[in-house]
Amino acid sequence: MNFLRLVGALYRPTGVISRTYCPGAPEPCRLSDSLVEALSTAVGLKNISTSYAVREQHGKDESYHEPQPADVVVWPESTNAVSKVATICYDNNVPMIPFGTGTGLESGVSAPRGGVCLNLTKMDQVLDLHPEDFDVSVQPGVTRNALNSYLRDTGLWFPVGRSGCRRLAMRHGGDQRIRHQRRAVRDNAGERDEHGGRAAGRNDHQHSRQGQEDKIMAAVCSFPSVQAAVDTTVMTMQSGIPIARIEFLDDVMMDACNKFGGLDYPVAPTLFLEFHGSEKNVADQAEAVAEIAQMNEGSDFQMASDPAQRKKLWSARHNAWYAGLALKPGSKGCATDVCVPISRLPEVIVETKEDISKSSLIGPIVGHVGDGNFHSLLIIDPDDPAQIEEAHVLHERMARRALAVGGTCTGEHGIGLGKRHLLREEMGEGTFNVMKALKHALDPKNIMNPEKVIPV
Repeated sequence: MNFLRLVGALYRPTGVISRTYCPGAPEPCRLSDSLVEALSTAVGLKNISTSYAVREQHGKDESYHEPQPADVVVWPESTNAVSKVATICYDNNVPMIPFGTGTGLESGVSAPRGGVCLNLTKMDQVLDLHPEDFDVSVQPGVTRNALNSYLRDTGLWFPVGRSGCRRLAMRHGGDQRIRHQRRAVRDNAGERDEHGGRAAGRNDHQHSRQGQEDKIMAAVCSFPSVQAAVDTTVMTMQSGIPIARIEFLDDVMMDACNKFGGLDYPVAPTLFLEFHGSEKNVADQAEAVAEIAQMNEGSDFQMASDPAQRKKLWSARHNAWYAGLALKPGSKGCATDVCVPISRLPEVIVETKEDISKSSLIGPIVGHVGDGNFHSLLIIDPDDPAQIEEAHVLHERMARRALAVGGTCTGEHGIGLGKRHLLREEMGEGTFNVMKALKHALDPKNIMNPEKVIPV
């Protein structure tokens, strides 16, 4: 049995979706030769493909949702080329779907109505840098690592954590967002896809940047229980300690990381921490958090300030997704994603952990707990419909548990296809209808990444 098809069917739009640019045509539908030729003229012959293998690659991300390829993929190299593609799509009622790195977890790059996929990776130039204002303007294909390489000689850096490109597009900063919330974002006028990125108009992003600080220190601390680890997080945040990163891995995830990476961490709920600042400030921060951890029966800190040692210390957290999947070779992962008020975090994580333990599934938990966001990776046998349904039910309960305490059904991954019904519950019918009206006002033809977030 095909796992992707089975799970994708849970979220697939009901009914047959007609493609307005080729009405009445049998499946598989494709763009007309004249449209493909027009697109080729807009981006150049070397920057267009109708190959099924290429289209399939661009129709899926790292989620469990069924791949749904567009009819053609283009690689615009300039804002002008993007505008030409957008004009062609608008004039012919053809959907357009932007593609960055394909690392999303809610099927944001899929094309349920077909259309044109715009791969923006060739728009990878840094356009303007103002070090004195901590501001840089970049094209959408610029990655975090490329930007930091460009900034190296300025003393500045971009403090977004792993999966930075995806998080940049969705307006959050992952595991490094706690300290660096100064990051100001200004997007120049242009049309957007429904994840917040651009499908047309001027495709630049401007962001303020933090200067590199004197010292960075990483630390790891294990705890006797989930409650103790999360209580330490809450007390740290409520104490106003300016910690840069604070990540949580439960005992199941730590066991997975040990096996995957050949590590020897205690198999126990664990916090990964990072402190930035002057040498004295870093020492003071670490001491204060260590005292809080000891109050909650935490272990002594394992600490590192050398970059190579910091990387080694953090390796468990950085490989968590793949380590979790390796617990059951051949499995697929359903990544859940909720965010709750920090004061309610301990009870929600404990209840979620208990819920998963009563199921038949393996579900390690990891979280950016400094801002109340955490995930469970529900590991599923791709040939077992009962497990797929069980994961779906666990996911729903987790999301509604978050909503019940004033949280959100998605703290990081976005709504995409899988959480549209939960967005409606979270926002309420009145607000949801306002969102639909705004969507229609900005995108009256419903061609900008359709079916995501707010189906029309």
